[in-house]
This record gives sequence, structure tokens and C-alpha cells, in this order.
Amino acid sequence: MKPRSSISRCGAAAALAMLLAGGASAHEVHPAYLQLQQTGPESYDLLWKVPARGEDLRLGLYVELPERCANLTEPRGVFAGGGFTERWSAKCTGGLAGDAIRIAGLSRSAADVLVRVERLDGTAQDARLTAASPSFVVEAASSRTQVAATYLRLGIEHILLGVDHLLFVLALILLVKGWKRLVGTITAFTVAHSITLAAATLGWVQVPGPPVEACIALSILLVAVELVRAHDRFSFVLRWPWLMAFAFGLLHGFGFAGALREIGLPQHAIPLALFFFNVGVELGQLAFITVVLGIFSLAKRIELAATCERYARPAAPYAIGSLASFWFFDRLAGFWT
Repeated sequence: MKPRSSISRCGAAAALAMLLAGGASAHEVHPAYLQLQQTGPESYDLLWKVPARGEDLRLGLYVELPERCANLTEPRGVFAGGGFTERWSAKCTGGLAGDAIRIAGLSRSAADVLVRVERLDGTAQDARLTAASPSFVVEAASSRTQVAATYLRLGIEHILLGVDHLLFVLALILLVKGWKRLVGTITAFTVAHSITLAAATLGWVQVPGPPVEACIALSILLVAVELVRAHDRFSFVLRWPWLMAFAFGLLHGFGFAGALREIGLPQHAIPLALFFFNVGVELGQLAFITVVLGIFSLAKRIELAATCERYARPAAPYAIGSLASFWFFDRLAGFWT
């Protein structure tokens, strides 16, 4: 039987290559957000948030209301927080029920758009628009399953596209030996980031985004250092890995919350959206762990352990640490740009 460390390092090479293929940056996908709040039988307040590209550039996405809608106020826009936010009021004769709202330019974009329509009676409709489906029809009645489905998919996509979070999970898998210790460590990480995700999203705790993102990169670097020191029997992290995972999980939860704030939450369904976003994150994380462990098993079956022991074992921690270092200094530089 091949040593587990050899198999793990071999699997790490393939898993690491998979992460690197995603690019050297993380959190590249930020959906746009459209909110229509009904203020009268035929009047609506609109909030339109589009991802920005610099201080004075924005994505070319525009809201197209039905022809019988007319603006009551001129759109007021401002660049802030990595996005362009626009507000205005409109009157739609007969209301919007049964009419289609379209996002111009979405069919040529890689971005998604989250939409929320809030009615006078307190009910709401949520939708998610993509390049393949750039419009939606305003319904007379709404379903809570729409919110659940939208934010569940969003949570899955966020973790699978969040290369820095996945790299941290990969480092934990490589660091922790034994199934029971690994399950305990991943569970501690999950519980911790669920706590801070909820606390920050609900406004109980407020932490600035840029320092959090830099510290997330630093947490990956520190775990990479522990991988290099894996032979040290007196390492605190190796003896109690779940404590480290819990501490850093609190940090990563603030990162998830920052992404969720950029996306936007339906004001009348915050607990529901938050819960299913978190469930989506956990499902995506479990899917990634399953793939990594599958790679380990494949490496064992095709007997590549000896080769990987020689080449991948010393390379994996340095590759992880190098990428984390790049993110750390890149995000530090962003403080002054």
C-alpha cells in the first residue's frame, strides 16, 4: 500500500493545477442587481447596481422597462464600493404585472443580474437573468422558492469561483492526516465562516472589505508554511488543526459576506436568501472536497505515488504559498489605489 502522504501530494498537484487554471485572481464574478419597489398602483422606485471597471467605467448593462413606463425623476448615479449605483422613479400605466423587463447588453455579457420586485402588499418576486435569458415577466404573485433557488445557485457558484477559498480548503486537506481529524477540521471551518457570514450580512458586525481580503490571502500563506513544517511534531497547528481552521474560518466568513453585500439581498427575505446562499457555499465546498479526494484515489490506482512523492510533495506547499503571497501583496497595493 502506498503512503498516504505520497498519494495526497500527487492529488494536490492535479487539484492545484485545476485551481490555477481558474486564474490568479479570485471573486471575478459580481452580479448586477435590480430592485423595483412599488410605491403606488402605477409607480415604482428603481435601484440599479452594476459592477464597475475602475473609478469611472461601468458595465454596459441598461434596464429596459415596457414602453408605457415613463420616468418620474431623472436617474441619479454614483460610483462607490466597486460598483455604479443608479436610482430613479417611474410610472407604468396599469402596473407591471404581466409585462416583461429586459436588461439591454446582457446577452453579450458574462455577468448575471439578480432582480427583485417588491409589491405594495409586501409580497415580492425574485429572478436571476443571464446572457441566455436577459428578460423576465413580472408576476402577479410570487413564490418563496424563487429566492431559495436563486441564492442557492449563487452560493455554489461563489465558492467554486472563489479560488482563494478553495485553495485554503485544499491546504487543509493536505495538512490534516486521518479521516476523523479532517472531518473535524473542515467542520470547524464551516461552522466558523457560517457564523461571521450571518453576523456581517445581518449588520451585527461590520469589517472593511479590503483588509479582510488581504488577511484571507495571508491565512492561505500561513497554512502553506505549516505544510512545509509538516515534519515538526511540536507544531501547534498540526496538533490542533481545528482551532486554526475555526479562527481562519471566521475570517473567510467576512469575505463571503462582502461578496453577498456586493450582490445585494432582497430586503423582505434576508434570512431566507442568507440561509440558502450559505447552503450553496457548503454544497460547493463539499463538491470540491469530493473531487480532490477522487483525484487522490485515482493517483493511488494508477500507481503514481512514487513519482508524485519526488516532485509534487515539495512543490505543492510552495505553489500554494507563492499564489497566496501574490494575492496578499496585490490586495495590500489595492489599499492605496
